[in-house]
Amino acid sequence: MLAVLSDLTVPGRGAARLAAATLVSTLAATMVMSGAGRAAAEGTGQRPGGATATMDGLKTYGGAVLHGDDGDREVPAGLFEMSVEGGGMLQTYCVDVLNPTQKDAKYQETPWSGTSLGTNKDAGRVRWILRNSYPQVDDLAALAKKAGVKDGLTRQDAAAGTQVAIWRYSDHADVTAVDPGAERLADYLEKNARPVAEPAASLTLDPSSLSGHPGERIGPVTVRTNAGRATVSPPADAATSGVRIVDRKGEEVTDVTDGGRIYFDVPEDAPAGTAALTVQASTTVPVGRAFASESRSQTQILAGSSESTVSATAGATWADQGPIPALSAAKNCAEGSLDITAGNAGDETFAFDLLGSGHRLAPGETRTIAVPLQEDQPYDLTVHGPDGSAHRFTGILDCRTESDTLADVTTQTVTEPTPLTAGGTASEANLAETGTSDLTPFLTATALTLLTVGGTTLYVLRRRNPTTEN
Repeated sequence: MLAVLSDLTVPGRGAARLAAATLVSTLAATMVMSGAGRAAAEGTGQRPGGATATMDGLKTYGGAVLHGDDGDREVPAGLFEMSVEGGGMLQTYCVDVLNPTQKDAKYQETPWSGTSLGTNKDAGRVRWILRNSYPQVDDLAALAKKAGVKDGLTRQDAAAGTQVAIWRYSDHADVTAVDPGAERLADYLEKNARPVAEPAASLTLDPSSLSGHPGERIGPVTVRTNAGRATVSPPADAATSGVRIVDRKGEEVTDVTDGGRIYFDVPEDAPAGTAALTVQASTTVPVGRAFASESRSQTQILAGSSESTVSATAGATWADQGPIPALSAAKNCAEGSLDITAGNAGDETFAFDLLGSGHRLAPGETRTIAVPLQEDQPYDLTVHGPDGSAHRFTGILDCRTESDTLADVTTQTVTEPTPLTAGGTASEANLAETGTSDLTPFLTATALTLLTVGGTTLYVLRRRNPTTEN
């Protein structure tokens, strides 16, 4: 679950990272609902929508030098490429310089609030750099002229200079480009960068979780996309369940545009149950969108996109009577938490227990509850109802750059060792793409020993009678 061995590629701070990783406890949390909806459901419920891609590796790059308390070291700096599920290619830069990339890591388009960019006052300057440099500016002669590079720029130099400028704002790193022209470009971009707002997602559905009663239209779900048109796929069992996806007039919907509002039309005689719809489109992902991985592979920011497949899913729960909850979750890096949003569309109070406190949601009420997590802490949280209904949230909180994380190493605790599953192996970590590896043999041996050390399983959400009301 934790990418311990992948951190071996960074000397100095990477070694400290390895030690820090063994101090992070694994979170396994369970929240039990009292009188929950009677339908069985399971899903992660926190996928924000957009593009999903696989890391192909660093493709266009030059050299850079990181200056730190433990000395200088040369690292590659430049453009990564990722393959989009369903078709398409992405070009990205790294915004987490001391964290390595994982081979074939899966990435999901993510709001800045779910990454280190969400708490970085200079995140908007990073987007300005992306919009005003390579590859968005493909005329390298013009770019060199603006930056005052007399001998011109190669693509490798342009990519390296752009990455160096980004690191100065994304990581506040002391870093310089090896090539003089790339360094001049980095200085130009850093000096001229201005704050630019976070771009909208390529595709999202709001809300992603709803609840209601049979015989009514449950919704609306509002579609937000930069695509001209998106297709709507009904629930997989629509033919047998009779659940349709319709507009506000009750007419069946098969495609939708930005701002479109769609509903789950549930038959009046339908038993308690759940359903999910999927919206999919082909579009270019906006420059500046963040991409995060659950394998602790370094966070990326989009520099360029081909026409790519993007998608999002929304779910609905219904029942005749009683509390009918709708649950979703989102990472909140500003607060260091997983924010669980619970709503109750039923006709009875929805009572549940969280962190030792009872909560009660009246019919029609919605509330967001923050579950605090430690940095780099995997979580696997399942919300259970008494009749077997379940909703699962999994992931890892990755909200800080490497240097920020190391500053808080002393706050972690260790108790009895438990097995620890590594998120990658030394062979899976992209050694050529993150720092040098002079200490790799020694650190690999150390890591294999420390793999037996882990944090305790922390049940922060435990079952009890929900008698205390918040």
